[in-house]
Amino acid sequence: MSSPARRNRRRDTPPPRTGSDESEVLRGFLDYLRTSIAAKVDGAPEPQARTAAVRSGTNLLGLLHHLTCVERSMFLGDDVTDWQATFRAAPADSVADVVARYRSTVEAANGVLDGCTDLGAPVPRPRPGRPAPSIRWALTHMIEETGRHAGHVDILRELIDGTTGR
Repeated sequence: MSSPARRNRRRDTPPPRTGSDESEVLRGFLDYLRTSIAAKVDGAPEPQARTAAVRSGTNLLGLLHHLTCVERSMFLGDDVTDWQATFRAAPADSVADVVARYRSTVEAANGVLDGCTDLGAPVPRPRPGRPAPSIRWALTHMIEETGRHAGHVDILRELIDGTTGR
């Protein structure tokens, strides 16, 4: 009899070997992490996907909803006034809803990034009165933010149903 972890093992995908320039490498790693985290949450069972497995209240849907808000703030100009609230998905949102919203946001963010050729230029986002970080800083921050939460998602998904791998 196989253990749940073996039965639910996903094929591990190695990090990308992308690009000959800094922009391609940064975007390649960010997209790799984005794809990994969305795949890890996709198909997670309800209600476990929104149930906290640790004292802090952290849960799969909350983490992906938070990353959606960070992407929207960083690249699309959304103003977030309560970052703690971004760690909770709406009660009516299904796993599929949250994953689809994240993927749609990533697509829109990539649309903005596609028009950026200078990593030293500010992120072109509509947020009057507040300076935008450089594209380089934004990409590096999003790699760090997404990678950090991808580790949390890995552990939470394994606790839920034994699914491992990227």
